[in-house]
Amino acid sequence: MRSARSRPVAALVDAYTTGNHLPPAFAKLGVDVVHVQSTPELMTSMRLPDLTAYRAVVPYGTPAETAARLAEFAPIGVVAGQEPGVPLADELSELLGLPGNGTALSSARRDKYEMIEALRRAGVRCADQFKSDSAEELVSWAERRGEYPVVVKPLSSAATDGVAICGSAEDVRKAAEAVLGTVNIFHERNDEVLVQSFLQGEEYMVDFVSHGGQRYACGIWQYHKRLKGTHRIYDRDSILPPQSGPAPEIIAYMHEVLDALGIQYGPTHAEIIVTPEGPALVEVGARLSGGVVPGFHDVCLGGNQADITALACARPQEFLDRYAGRTYRKLTEATWVLTATDLDGVVEELDQSVIAEIEALPSVHTFVPKLGPGKRIRPTVDLYTATLAVHLCDRSAEVLERDYERIQQLKDRVYRLRDDSGRAAA
Repeated sequence: MRSARSRPVAALVDAYTTGNHLPPAFAKLGVDVVHVQSTPELMTSMRLPDLTAYRAVVPYGTPAETAARLAEFAPIGVVAGQEPGVPLADELSELLGLPGNGTALSSARRDKYEMIEALRRAGVRCADQFKSDSAEELVSWAERRGEYPVVVKPLSSAATDGVAICGSAEDVRKAAEAVLGTVNIFHERNDEVLVQSFLQGEEYMVDFVSHGGQRYACGIWQYHKRLKGTHRIYDRDSILPPQSGPAPEIIAYMHEVLDALGIQYGPTHAEIIVTPEGPALVEVGARLSGGVVPGFHDVCLGGNQADITALACARPQEFLDRYAGRTYRKLTEATWVLTATDLDGVVEELDQSVIAEIEALPSVHTFVPKLGPGKRIRPTVDLYTATLAVHLCDRSAEVLERDYERIQQLKDRVYRLRDDSGRAAA
């Protein structure tokens, strides 16, 4: 029997949020993991990595120092566990001579302006855009272009953080001023802001895993969002059949995008809008999707991105034989519900009877309240201010629709807020 210390090792950089699914995925393949931190302190704005799942933790250091420490483990690969870890994962794989995407286009995988310009240089369909550190310059660009709405967003963030749909010059000014000088969810300062043409059409979430440019389409989900002021609020997602509708065109377009950005290895998570001219990229991250729930995706899609990412890293030939050039399967009707609220206050407690009623709905697979006692609940403006995450699956679309409607009726009753006296409100 092979000892634990002789097992192969993979390095995970910044395995926050859904990066927590990677250690068990590698463990199933007999591979240990070490965690690498790209910042001096852990980023508390995201769900922290469970460091007990790692053989070792490599502390923050220069890329050369970190590579030297990692070399002691003879890693088989380096994988970015979340968005901030992408540049360091690129650099470490290059320094260690491991398969990876290289550093030449690293900035285009994080900076949303550079990302779209890389597509433009490659002749891939993309939005018009402009960036500046001046709200007035952003307004001037939008006015010269003369076509509203436009989209204002930070250069580097996620989960619709700071994204605004602007229908006028004043909207652009307010949205830009709201972002400039602030810090995003990755603790990075927003010194510039991006304004882009609005892509008209249906929006889709598209997840892939690649190895040596050979790719597997893990899933395509259609977003259903609602406009609330200048913000598009997540409502629910639904699986797109892989062989019909816009799916084949989306998959072909994503190959062009990933090639243009030099992404030949590892997981990717993209948002695509199918415009009248064809698919166009909103943005793509060279990391796991924030929506990965392995057990749910196994039931719905016949596999999940975390397990397939680990397989591509640890057993590349098996990945190529089983997955390369193929797509997910739609095994059942499914949807991911993210509830919005207008509540504003401090959570005193969660109503367990309401939670039990939601969990008892026939199609509920996973139910996660996003807030606990003592946490502030605020009106929803982005993914991070959604209040509940509920995954539904059933053979019947009618059952999903009925359960979705009931969740909407119950969502605000999950949380009991303190009244002005500090007591729980009835």
